[in-house]
Amino acid sequence: MVTVDRRTLLKAGVTATAAGALGMTTTGTAAAAVPTPTIHSTSEWGARPATGTIVVEDHKPTYIVVHHTVDPGNNTDYSLAHAFQISRDIQNFHMDTRGWIDTGQQFTNSRGGFITEGRHRSLEILRGGTRHVQGANVGNHNSECIGIENEGLYSTVDVTPALWDSLVGLVAYVAHQYSITPEFIKGHRDFNSTECCGQVLYDRLPELRTAVGRVLGVSVARTEAEWPLLKPGDTGKKVQLAQQFLRDAGFGVPTDGVFGKSTKDAVAALSARAGLAKDTCTAAKAADETGFLGADVWPLIVPSDRSTAAWRADLSRA
Repeated sequence: MVTVDRRTLLKAGVTATAAGALGMTTTGTAAAAVPTPTIHSTSEWGARPATGTIVVEDHKPTYIVVHHTVDPGNNTDYSLAHAFQISRDIQNFHMDTRGWIDTGQQFTNSRGGFITEGRHRSLEILRGGTRHVQGANVGNHNSECIGIENEGLYSTVDVTPALWDSLVGLVAYVAHQYSITPEFIKGHRDFNSTECCGQVLYDRLPELRTAVGRVLGVSVARTEAEWPLLKPGDTGKKVQLAQQFLRDAGFGVPTDGVFGKSTKDAVAALSARAGLAKDTCTAAKAADETGFLGADVWPLIVPSDRSTAAWRADLSRA
Protein backbone atom coordinates (compact mmCIF):
# COMPACT_ATOMS: atom_id res chain seq x y z
CA MET A 1 0.00 0.00 0.00
CA VAL A 2 1.00 3.59 -0.62
CA THR A 3 0.86 6.08 2.25
CA VAL A 4 -0.74 9.35 1.25
CA ASP A 5 -1.96 12.43 3.06
CA ARG A 6 -5.72 12.24 3.78
CA ARG A 7 -6.11 15.92 2.93
CA THR A 8 -4.51 15.31 -0.45
CA LEU A 9 -7.08 12.62 -1.17
CA LEU A 10 -9.98 14.84 -0.21
CA LYS A 11 -8.73 17.73 -2.33
CA ALA A 12 -8.41 15.32 -5.24
CA GLY A 13 -12.04 14.29 -4.96
CA VAL A 14 -11.29 10.87 -3.45
CA THR A 15 -13.21 10.19 -0.25
CA ALA A 16 -11.58 8.65 2.80
CA THR A 17 -13.86 5.62 2.47
CA ALA A 18 -12.76 5.12 -1.11
CA ALA A 19 -9.10 5.29 -0.10
CA GLY A 20 -9.32 1.82 1.39
CA ALA A 21 -10.99 0.45 -1.72
CA LEU A 22 -8.22 1.93 -3.83
CA GLY A 23 -5.59 0.18 -1.73
CA MET A 24 -4.27 3.28 0.05
CA THR A 25 -3.40 4.10 3.62
CA THR A 26 -3.64 7.63 4.97
CA THR A 27 -1.49 9.61 7.38
CA GLY A 28 -1.42 13.10 8.74
CA THR A 29 1.64 14.08 6.72
CA ALA A 30 1.95 14.98 3.07
CA ALA A 31 3.21 12.39 0.62
CA ALA A 32 4.69 13.08 -2.81
CA ALA A 33 3.89 9.67 -4.31
CA VAL A 34 0.76 9.11 -6.34
CA PRO A 35 -1.35 6.40 -4.66
CA THR A 36 -1.21 2.95 -6.21
CA PRO A 37 -4.73 1.53 -6.53
CA THR A 38 -5.57 -2.10 -5.97
CA ILE A 39 -5.88 -3.73 -9.39
CA HIS A 40 -7.01 -7.34 -9.51
CA SER A 41 -5.04 -9.32 -12.06
CA THR A 42 -6.38 -11.60 -14.79
CA SER A 43 -5.40 -14.62 -12.71
CA GLU A 44 -7.46 -13.37 -9.76
CA TRP A 45 -10.71 -13.14 -11.72
CA GLY A 46 -10.13 -16.34 -13.68
CA ALA A 47 -9.42 -15.05 -17.16
CA ARG A 48 -9.12 -17.42 -20.08
CA PRO A 49 -5.71 -17.54 -21.76
CA ALA A 50 -5.31 -15.20 -24.71
CA THR A 51 -5.57 -16.97 -28.05
CA GLY A 52 -2.80 -14.93 -29.67
CA THR A 53 0.29 -12.94 -28.88
CA ILE A 54 -0.21 -9.92 -26.62
CA VAL A 55 1.35 -6.98 -28.45
CA VAL A 56 3.41 -4.67 -26.26
CA GLU A 57 4.03 -1.24 -27.78
CA ASP A 58 7.61 -0.10 -27.25
CA HIS A 59 6.52 3.37 -26.14
CA LYS A 60 4.22 5.08 -23.68
CA PRO A 61 0.57 5.70 -24.60
CA THR A 62 -0.44 9.24 -25.51
CA TYR A 63 -4.05 9.10 -24.27
CA ILE A 64 -6.04 7.62 -21.40
CA VAL A 65 -9.48 6.80 -22.80
CA VAL A 66 -12.66 6.48 -20.73
CA HIS A 67 -15.39 4.05 -21.83
CA HIS A 68 -18.66 2.67 -20.47
CA THR A 69 -19.63 -0.97 -20.89
CA VAL A 70 -23.35 -0.34 -21.63
CA ASP A 71 -24.18 -3.98 -20.87
CA PRO A 72 -25.04 -5.27 -18.23
CA GLY A 73 -26.42 -1.84 -17.40
CA ASN A 74 -26.47 -0.10 -14.03
CA ASN A 75 -26.29 -3.13 -11.79
CA THR A 76 -26.77 -2.74 -8.03
CA ASP A 77 -24.47 -5.63 -7.13
CA TYR A 78 -21.37 -3.76 -5.97
CA SER A 79 -19.42 -6.82 -4.78
CA LEU A 80 -15.95 -7.93 -5.78
CA ALA A 81 -17.45 -11.20 -6.97
CA HIS A 82 -19.66 -9.28 -9.40
CA ALA A 83 -16.67 -7.27 -10.65
CA PHE A 84 -14.91 -10.54 -11.39
CA GLN A 85 -17.99 -11.89 -13.17
CA ILE A 86 -18.37 -8.89 -15.48
CA SER A 87 -14.66 -9.19 -16.32
CA ARG A 88 -15.26 -12.79 -17.39
CA ASP A 89 -18.42 -11.83 -19.29
CA ILE A 90 -16.63 -9.07 -21.20
CA GLN A 91 -13.73 -11.33 -22.08
CA ASN A 92 -16.07 -14.06 -23.29
CA PHE A 93 -17.98 -11.58 -25.45
CA HIS A 94 -14.85 -10.03 -26.93
CA MET A 95 -13.28 -13.40 -27.70
CA ASP A 96 -16.32 -15.44 -28.72
CA THR A 97 -18.39 -12.77 -30.50
CA ARG A 98 -15.88 -10.16 -31.59
CA GLY A 99 -13.24 -12.76 -32.41
CA TRP A 100 -10.47 -10.95 -30.55
CA ILE A 101 -7.56 -12.67 -28.86
CA ASP A 102 -8.47 -11.33 -25.41
CA THR A 103 -10.39 -8.60 -23.59
CA GLY A 104 -10.28 -5.38 -25.60
CA GLN A 105 -9.58 -2.86 -22.85
CA GLN A 106 -6.58 -2.78 -20.55
CA PHE A 107 -8.57 -2.18 -17.35
CA THR A 108 -12.17 -2.48 -16.11
CA ASN A 109 -13.75 -0.44 -13.30
CA SER A 110 -16.88 -1.80 -11.60
CA ARG A 111 -19.81 0.13 -10.14
CA GLY A 112 -18.59 -1.06 -6.75
CA GLY A 113 -15.24 0.60 -7.34
CA PHE A 114 -13.23 -2.56 -7.97
CA ILE A 115 -10.58 -2.41 -10.70
CA THR A 116 -9.57 -5.45 -12.72
CA GLU A 117 -6.91 -6.03 -15.33
CA GLY A 118 -8.49 -6.55 -18.74
CA ARG A 119 -6.09 -7.67 -21.45
CA HIS A 120 -3.34 -9.95 -20.19
CA ARG A 121 -0.04 -8.29 -19.20
CA SER A 122 -1.61 -4.82 -18.94
CA LEU A 123 -0.87 -4.56 -15.21
CA GLU A 124 2.67 -5.90 -15.50
CA ILE A 125 3.54 -3.50 -18.32
CA LEU A 126 1.83 -0.53 -16.63
CA ARG A 127 4.00 -1.02 -13.56
CA GLY A 128 7.09 -0.68 -15.76
CA GLY A 129 5.97 2.75 -16.97
CA THR A 130 7.81 2.74 -20.30
CA ARG A 131 5.67 0.59 -22.62
CA HIS A 132 2.00 -0.32 -22.90
CA VAL A 133 -0.09 -3.27 -23.98
CA GLN A 134 -1.97 -2.70 -27.23
CA GLY A 135 -5.69 -3.14 -26.69
CA ALA A 136 -8.70 -3.21 -29.00
CA ASN A 137 -10.91 -0.44 -27.64
CA VAL A 138 -10.35 2.66 -29.83
CA GLY A 139 -10.66 2.05 -33.55
CA ASN A 140 -7.56 3.05 -35.53
CA HIS A 141 -5.89 4.47 -32.39
CA ASN A 142 -5.04 1.43 -30.28
CA SER A 143 -1.30 1.95 -30.58
CA GLU A 144 -1.57 5.28 -28.74
CA CYS A 145 -4.36 4.69 -26.20
CA ILE A 146 -4.87 2.89 -22.92
CA GLY A 147 -8.54 2.20 -22.25
CA ILE A 148 -10.62 1.95 -19.07
CA GLU A 149 -14.09 0.39 -19.27
CA ASN A 150 -16.51 1.59 -16.59
CA GLU A 151 -19.34 -0.79 -15.81
CA GLY A 152 -22.71 0.70 -16.67
CA LEU A 153 -24.65 2.88 -19.10
CA TYR A 154 -24.14 6.61 -18.53
CA SER A 155 -26.13 8.30 -21.27
CA THR A 156 -28.73 9.72 -18.85
CA VAL A 157 -27.62 8.72 -15.33
CA ASP A 158 -24.47 9.37 -13.31
CA VAL A 159 -21.83 6.94 -12.13
CA THR A 160 -21.76 5.65 -8.56
CA PRO A 161 -19.54 7.50 -6.05
CA ALA A 162 -17.45 4.33 -5.67
CA LEU A 163 -16.89 4.06 -9.42
CA TRP A 164 -15.97 7.75 -9.62
CA ASP A 165 -13.45 7.52 -6.80
CA SER A 166 -11.80 4.44 -8.26
CA LEU A 167 -11.73 6.05 -11.72
CA VAL A 168 -9.94 9.12 -10.35
CA GLY A 169 -7.43 6.91 -8.56
CA LEU A 170 -6.77 4.64 -11.52
CA VAL A 171 -6.46 7.43 -14.09
CA ALA A 172 -4.11 9.36 -11.79
CA TYR A 173 -1.91 6.29 -11.36
CA VAL A 174 -1.81 5.56 -15.10
CA ALA A 175 -1.08 9.23 -15.83
CA HIS A 176 1.73 9.22 -13.27
CA GLN A 177 3.27 6.01 -14.60
CA TYR A 178 3.31 7.29 -18.17
CA SER A 179 3.81 11.03 -17.54
CA ILE A 180 0.49 11.82 -19.21
CA THR A 181 -0.88 15.27 -18.42
CA PRO A 182 -4.63 15.65 -17.69
CA GLU A 183 -5.58 17.24 -21.01
CA PHE A 184 -4.85 13.88 -22.64
CA ILE A 185 -7.64 12.17 -20.69
CA LYS A 186 -10.29 11.59 -23.36
CA GLY A 187 -13.59 9.88 -24.00
CA HIS A 188 -13.98 7.19 -26.63
CA ARG A 189 -16.17 9.52 -28.71
CA ASP A 190 -13.19 11.86 -29.12
CA PHE A 191 -11.79 9.28 -31.56
CA ASN A 192 -14.73 7.34 -33.03
CA SER A 193 -18.39 7.99 -33.86
CA THR A 194 -19.85 6.46 -30.73
CA GLU A 195 -22.02 7.36 -27.73
CA CYS A 196 -19.30 5.95 -25.47
CA CYS A 197 -18.59 6.89 -22.66
CA GLY A 198 -22.19 8.14 -22.30
CA GLN A 199 -23.21 11.80 -22.29
CA VAL A 200 -23.31 12.13 -18.49
CA LEU A 201 -19.88 10.62 -17.91
CA TYR A 202 -18.46 12.43 -20.94
CA ASP A 203 -19.68 15.74 -19.52
CA ARG A 204 -17.76 14.97 -16.33
CA LEU A 205 -14.40 14.54 -18.08
CA PRO A 206 -13.34 18.14 -17.29
CA GLU A 207 -14.03 17.35 -13.62
CA LEU A 208 -12.02 14.14 -13.96
CA ARG A 209 -9.08 16.03 -15.47
CA THR A 210 -9.18 18.52 -12.59
CA ALA A 211 -9.35 15.77 -9.95
CA VAL A 212 -6.45 13.88 -11.55
CA GLY A 213 -4.45 17.10 -11.82
CA ARG A 214 -4.84 17.60 -8.09
CA VAL A 215 -3.57 14.11 -7.37
CA LEU A 216 -0.60 14.68 -9.67
CA GLY A 217 0.02 18.17 -8.32
CA VAL A 218 -0.11 19.74 -11.80
CA SER A 219 -2.23 22.43 -13.38
CA VAL A 220 -4.72 21.39 -16.05
CA ALA A 221 -4.18 22.95 -19.44
CA ARG A 222 -7.19 24.19 -21.35
CA THR A 223 -8.47 21.56 -23.76
CA GLU A 224 -9.53 22.38 -27.29
CA ALA A 225 -13.08 21.81 -28.47
CA GLU A 226 -13.78 18.30 -29.71
CA TRP A 227 -15.85 17.20 -32.68
CA PRO A 228 -19.55 17.07 -31.71
CA LEU A 229 -21.43 13.78 -31.83
CA LEU A 230 -24.63 13.71 -33.91
CA LYS A 231 -27.10 10.83 -33.77
CA PRO A 232 -30.29 9.87 -35.61
CA GLY A 233 -33.14 11.95 -34.22
CA ASP A 234 -30.97 15.01 -33.47
CA THR A 235 -32.03 18.38 -34.84
CA GLY A 236 -30.52 21.84 -35.16
CA LYS A 237 -27.78 23.89 -36.75
CA LYS A 238 -25.04 21.28 -36.37
CA VAL A 239 -27.17 18.73 -38.21
CA GLN A 240 -27.92 21.23 -40.96
CA LEU A 241 -24.23 22.00 -41.42
CA ALA A 242 -23.42 18.28 -41.56
CA GLN A 243 -26.12 17.81 -44.20
CA GLN A 244 -24.66 20.63 -46.28
CA PHE A 245 -21.22 19.03 -46.09
CA LEU A 246 -22.67 15.63 -47.02
CA ARG A 247 -24.40 17.15 -50.05
CA ASP A 248 -21.09 18.71 -51.10
CA ALA A 249 -19.59 15.21 -50.82
CA GLY A 250 -22.20 13.86 -53.25
CA PHE A 251 -24.91 12.54 -50.94
CA GLY A 252 -28.49 13.52 -51.72
CA VAL A 253 -29.62 14.41 -48.24
CA PRO A 254 -31.97 17.25 -47.26
CA THR A 255 -30.67 20.31 -45.42
CA ASP A 256 -33.58 20.56 -43.02
CA GLY A 257 -31.56 20.17 -39.81
CA VAL A 258 -33.25 16.85 -38.98
CA PHE A 259 -31.04 13.77 -38.63
CA GLY A 260 -33.42 11.38 -40.36
CA LYS A 261 -33.04 8.09 -42.21
CA SER A 262 -31.47 9.53 -45.36
CA THR A 263 -28.82 11.37 -43.33
CA LYS A 264 -28.15 8.24 -41.25
CA ASP A 265 -27.81 6.13 -44.40
CA ALA A 266 -25.44 8.66 -45.98
CA VAL A 267 -23.21 8.72 -42.89
CA ALA A 268 -23.24 4.92 -42.69
CA ALA A 269 -22.27 4.65 -46.36
CA LEU A 270 -19.50 7.21 -45.98
CA SER A 271 -18.17 5.44 -42.87
CA ALA A 272 -18.17 2.08 -44.61
CA ARG A 273 -16.45 3.52 -47.67
CA ALA A 274 -13.73 5.03 -45.48
CA GLY A 275 -13.30 1.82 -43.50
CA LEU A 276 -14.10 3.47 -40.18
CA ALA A 277 -14.31 1.32 -37.06
CA LYS A 278 -17.65 0.65 -35.39
CA ASP A 279 -18.07 0.88 -31.62
CA THR A 280 -16.90 -2.59 -30.67
CA CYS A 281 -15.05 -1.79 -27.46
CA THR A 282 -17.85 -2.50 -25.02
CA ALA A 283 -19.69 -5.54 -23.78
CA ALA A 284 -22.94 -4.29 -25.33
CA LYS A 285 -24.55 -7.04 -27.35
CA ALA A 286 -27.34 -5.04 -28.98
CA ALA A 287 -26.10 -1.45 -29.32
CA ASP A 288 -26.47 -0.15 -32.87
CA GLU A 289 -24.56 3.04 -33.53
CA THR A 290 -24.53 2.74 -37.31
CA GLY A 291 -24.84 6.16 -38.90
CA PHE A 292 -23.55 8.17 -35.94
CA LEU A 293 -21.57 11.22 -37.04
CA GLY A 294 -18.63 11.99 -34.80
CA ALA A 295 -14.89 12.46 -34.48
CA ASP A 296 -13.83 10.22 -37.35
CA VAL A 297 -16.55 11.32 -39.81
CA TRP A 298 -16.37 15.11 -39.53
CA PRO A 299 -12.81 15.31 -40.99
CA LEU A 300 -14.09 13.48 -44.07
CA ILE A 301 -16.75 16.09 -44.87
CA VAL A 302 -15.68 19.52 -43.59
CA PRO A 303 -14.08 21.80 -46.20
CA SER A 304 -10.30 21.81 -46.23
CA ASP A 305 -9.99 25.58 -46.20
CA ARG A 306 -9.74 25.74 -42.40
CA SER A 307 -7.80 23.94 -39.70
CA THR A 308 -9.24 21.07 -37.70
CA ALA A 309 -9.11 23.14 -34.52
CA ALA A 310 -11.02 25.99 -36.17
CA TRP A 311 -13.75 23.69 -37.46
CA ARG A 312 -14.13 21.96 -34.11
CA ALA A 313 -14.39 25.29 -32.31
CA ASP A 314 -17.01 26.62 -34.73
CA LEU A 315 -19.08 23.44 -34.65
CA SER A 316 -19.06 23.39 -30.86
CA ARG A 317 -20.66 26.86 -30.92
CA ALA A 318 -23.16 26.13 -33.70
